[in-house]
Amino acid sequence: MPYLAIILFLPWFLLLGTLFWLFPRQPRTTARKGFDTAALVIAFVLSFLGMQWGYALGAADAGAGAIWKQVVATLVAYGAFLAVLTMAVPLRTWWLARKRG
Repeated sequence: MPYLAIILFLPWFLLLGTLFWLFPRQPRTTARKGFDTAALVIAFVLSFLGMQWGYALGAADAGAGAIWKQVVATLVAYGAFLAVLTMAVPLRTWWLARKRG
């Protein structure tokens, strides 16, 4: 069951996504909402794909215990989500500054 990683991390992803959406509070334009929505969708999709890849990677190692499939899937899913949001924060700042000026 490779989906355990997403199920367990969904509350944390929702918390991080909410913080990404809410801060900084201004400017709250349509372009900003569109960028934030796109970034969150990309983060979730890449996290989901990374989870599947991590599970397959853990399952491919016959010497690893059963729990390691889930551990690898969770680490890859979390890493993908954080990587997208980490890149999106400065990109959003740059993009919004460019749109204003």
